[in-house]
Amino acid sequence: MPTSRQNDRAGHTMPDQDLGADHRRQKRVTPAESERAPAATKGDSKVLNEAQAGHEPIGGADASASLSAKFAKDSAATRALAKEKLFNGDSVVELREAIRAKLVYALGKTPESARDRDWFAATALALRDRVIDACHEGTGGKVPEKRVYYLSLEFLIGRLLSDAMNNLRLVETTKLALKDLGVQLSEVEEAEPDAALGNGGLGRLAACFMESMASLSIPAIGYGIRYDHGIFRQSMEDGWQREAPETWLEEGNPWEFPRPESTYRIGFGGHVTMSANGDQIRRHWHPAETVNAVAYDIPVVGWRGKHVNQLRLWKAEADAPVELARFNGGDHVGAVAGRARAESISRVLYPSDSSAEGQELRLRQEYFFTSASLQDLVRRHLNERGDLRSLPDHAAIQLNDTHPAIAVPELMRILMEEHDFSYEDAWHITTNTLGYTNHTLLPEALETWPVDLMERLLPRHMQIIYLINWTHLEEQARQGKSDSAHVAAVSLIDESHGKRVRMGHLAFHGSRRVNGVSALHSELLKTTVFKPMHELEPDKILNKTNGITFRRWLHNANPELTALAVETVGEEVLDDPELLTGLADHADDPDFRKRYAAVRRVRKRKLAQVIVERTGISVDPSALFDVQIKRIHEYKRQLLNLIETVALYQAIKEAPHKDWTPRVKIFGGKAAPSYVQAKLIIKLANDIARTINDDADVAGRLKLVFLPNYSVSLAEAIIPAADLSEQISTAGMEASGTGNMKLALNGALTVGTLDGANIEIRDHVGADNIFIFGLDAVGVQARVGESAYAQRAIAASPRLAKALDAIGSGVFSPDERGRFGSLVDGVRYHDPYLISVDFDDYWRVQREIDAAWKRPATWWRAAILNTARMAWFSSDRSMREYAAEIWRVKVD
Repeated sequence: MPTSRQNDRAGHTMPDQDLGADHRRQKRVTPAESERAPAATKGDSKVLNEAQAGHEPIGGADASASLSAKFAKDSAATRALAKEKLFNGDSVVELREAIRAKLVYALGKTPESARDRDWFAATALALRDRVIDACHEGTGGKVPEKRVYYLSLEFLIGRLLSDAMNNLRLVETTKLALKDLGVQLSEVEEAEPDAALGNGGLGRLAACFMESMASLSIPAIGYGIRYDHGIFRQSMEDGWQREAPETWLEEGNPWEFPRPESTYRIGFGGHVTMSANGDQIRRHWHPAETVNAVAYDIPVVGWRGKHVNQLRLWKAEADAPVELARFNGGDHVGAVAGRARAESISRVLYPSDSSAEGQELRLRQEYFFTSASLQDLVRRHLNERGDLRSLPDHAAIQLNDTHPAIAVPELMRILMEEHDFSYEDAWHITTNTLGYTNHTLLPEALETWPVDLMERLLPRHMQIIYLINWTHLEEQARQGKSDSAHVAAVSLIDESHGKRVRMGHLAFHGSRRVNGVSALHSELLKTTVFKPMHELEPDKILNKTNGITFRRWLHNANPELTALAVETVGEEVLDDPELLTGLADHADDPDFRKRYAAVRRVRKRKLAQVIVERTGISVDPSALFDVQIKRIHEYKRQLLNLIETVALYQAIKEAPHKDWTPRVKIFGGKAAPSYVQAKLIIKLANDIARTINDDADVAGRLKLVFLPNYSVSLAEAIIPAADLSEQISTAGMEASGTGNMKLALNGALTVGTLDGANIEIRDHVGADNIFIFGLDAVGVQARVGESAYAQRAIAASPRLAKALDAIGSGVFSPDERGRFGSLVDGVRYHDPYLISVDFDDYWRVQREIDAAWKRPATWWRAAILNTARMAWFSSDRSMREYAAEIWRVKVD
């Protein structure tokens, strides 16, 4: 339902053309031309030499230089110009002047008065122009044969400056341009806020996939929500997590293009009427409330600037900013209440759903962005192709988890109500266009919505869901599968505890293909949460193991290691991650191992500086950096790590003169605001840290750090410095994970269970280069069927019992001795995540790790082999598989 604010050109214009709608064309150095510069990579030989020498790369200009004097010295500028032409043609001068022009004319600042944030905005705007140039040069205005539409409630894109510079091959050019302006690139990068539009792996995966699709020239548009406030800003108050709004849009977003001409009305509530046209009955939805979805586009540039896609985020706005009559009548607050209600939809990522109001807002968010996205792509398709019957041939819509599962009835509604398709034809189009990616095996994480909420908020959609379910169950009856147990298992409506719509079942039934995100996860989908649906359609579930973009998680995050790889196996490794396998030939070379270890030392010193700045805790970079960074959740078992830390602390106290391996335990992650146990785990980590870090008996041998406000940019500092990667979830509960891939790519050795993608990492890096412990998924299922397994495990493990006693009795919380009683009792008497069962094996493997760390040749050989053998986990590989087997899109 486009509004009057749309003109004839909106929607008809190609997405790639949209990106440059307000762009002033002028001659610039192209990304291809900039590639011919002598030093075009962020990790050049100078950086590598500095890494080997043991000191950090140096960038930026003398901060004491007078900016006004610099611009006044014409002769100095002439000499600099000659030098720049030798380095990179005219591109440094051109970019410098573009940045200065943006600062002055777009931001209204002078170089003397500009803050780091201003320099960031000016640099981003200058680079955005070059992204748009790449967009126009790459597409030539052609309509793609088929386009992918990726619907995700989360896009954890983080900072975009480094991505743009790297993919345009303009890192060194930008560094020199800013240096000549008296500004350090590192300070400009730090001034960019993290776009925290996601909660963790789901959103970061979506960001990786968008970048890979652009790098592979797969035409794609990502659809999500332009949250005013992303995932909350986390701080610590006496060890407790405190949440504050995250304000990434406080000073605007220089990367985005507002598209007010692409605005759609989104309805809620109301009633449904019927009309007859001959022998056809049509239903018409009359919403009681409408909200406008306004598009904002962020360009996503691919590797070497050869292709640009767009991320379209929706902002919620009211029809009228104020009810003027009420305002003039004195009701000043009530006059803007409707605006506040409308805008609340895009206000905050994941509002708490612990209340009925919170649940309704979540559902409003999901329908809001899904409906706007479908209206947008349908309109584009009609403008480009003219006939919606061909939608499956030219569009592939991927649902990233169940959040956009409402797309099934919404696309049906659009086709039947707005374009007069029959139910059968609409169902054919829908089920041949949609695909669904599942990300969880936890039944409680598969969304369900109360039927009464759906009927009140989306009455027409509930009717369509009932109709889909009726035809679905009628087909079962025709096949003789009408027993009550089978019907209850496959129905889209769960009636076991009140009537609820199963969004996972709805997405499964309405999609052409359903995929899991690791080999184990996909197999478990067939035997657990989707077993009855899989039996009906045994060919529907595919596996598509997750991947990560190496451009961000190796090239950008670890320029020193990238430089070493380029020097060792050639610059082609930047284009083809498979060439990393060539590093394996050097794993037995002592000199290469030393150089590889020197790179790690550089990154560890940098992380040590971050730690002391953020926490005040000093750590020794020569210690083993033991890292667990992920969302805080009981199944991810940060608690297991903490209990082992207590046991290790106790062991060191008992034998202080033993040759203990020095360790720094590094934690990071956020707990959902309403997740009481997860927040208690964070408090436990901080209380343990306070005790251990202040104890002289363990000084130099054990420290614990919880880094607050974990984010993409913080991950980029931690991951290249990690020696050990903790991937210790209960087997069968983690769908895949991508942090495990990022850490292994950067040379951290994994300690983990046979869960998610850990299994495939083991298969690729080799069983000798990973530390596996604990029960596998089959063993977990068998054990949870036994009675009193936790009590038996604790009785058989004095070390575990002692650690639990210390936590439960208040050794680490003397001010409130019973503070952690619920955590300890959960392990002793319930333990659904099998901490007690896996503890002894976890202790064993950690002591193996201690011994391995003391054999540097063995350790660094294994680290090199991890980096060399991780190429398969590139998101480029993932996207090629999706394109071939799910979307049916050709990739050059």
